[in-house]
Amino acid sequence: MYTVNDYQAALFPYAYNVLGSVEDAKDAVQEVYARYVSSPREGIADERNYLIKSVVNQAINMRAKRKTVPADSVWLPEPVATERADTNLNMQDIVSYSMLLLLEQLNPRERAVFILKEAFAYSHEEIAEVLSSTVENSRKLLSRAREKINPSAKITQAARPRPESAVLLENYIGAIRRGDTATLEQLLSRDITFFADSGGKVSLVRKICHGVAEVGPLMVYIYSKFQRNMEAVPSTFNHQPALLYYVNGRLVVCQVFTLSEDGSHITEICSLLDPDKIQSMQDL
Repeated sequence: MYTVNDYQAALFPYAYNVLGSVEDAKDAVQEVYARYVSSPREGIADERNYLIKSVVNQAINMRAKRKTVPADSVWLPEPVATERADTNLNMQDIVSYSMLLLLEQLNPRERAVFILKEAFAYSHEEIAEVLSSTVENSRKLLSRAREKINPSAKITQAARPRPESAVLLENYIGAIRRGDTATLEQLLSRDITFFADSGGKVSLVRKICHGVAEVGPLMVYIYSKFQRNMEAVPSTFNHQPALLYYVNGRLVVCQVFTLSEDGSHITEICSLLDPDKIQSMQDL
């Protein structure tokens, strides 16, 4: 027998993967479940599938209504803590942070089809049922989605972070604390990218920065200027290594790191400073 909490936990990954927002995902799940329990349920053969269909479509509609981000701004998805994904099966369905960034290129329906196919292994027949569409349309949406992000893009099974990831992050922290730009640049890939999202509520040194020659010195500067007196705590968000920065026990910055396939270099750093997103991370 499923409880309310069971349903909410099972539905959250569907909403979150489509929306990339913790608060919006929670709102989508809550609204769908509230409608479900207050409406007649005759004729619903499988309530779990019914709720999944409702949540996915609710998320698509919410995503379609979201305001477009200005060209000179950076909008980063809200990461979700996945340190206990090995004991929480639902959290294994949360897609990686690097994949969430790629999915930002898709429209809501393309994104939903890609996620249902790649993250939840739905058939095109099942996707057509969820979206009240056709198998042919599902195939077309998936093809368009793959063309936009990467023809070979796949959502892989969630895995525990490798030990070398923790070592790399530890070396990264040590280098920025010492102001050792030379060592830091050995840990970063040559074409590394740095993104920062403050939601327009916090002043930023840079929103976007490319290349090891720029990102390395920038990370050292940001740490020495703003983070030196913060407590840096390693964590795992969306199955990727992360650093949480605290001031007097209050979370103020979350950095999520994407690593090279062999785990030897950092290829991307996403820094979230938006107070609303940080608050959502603490509340989940």
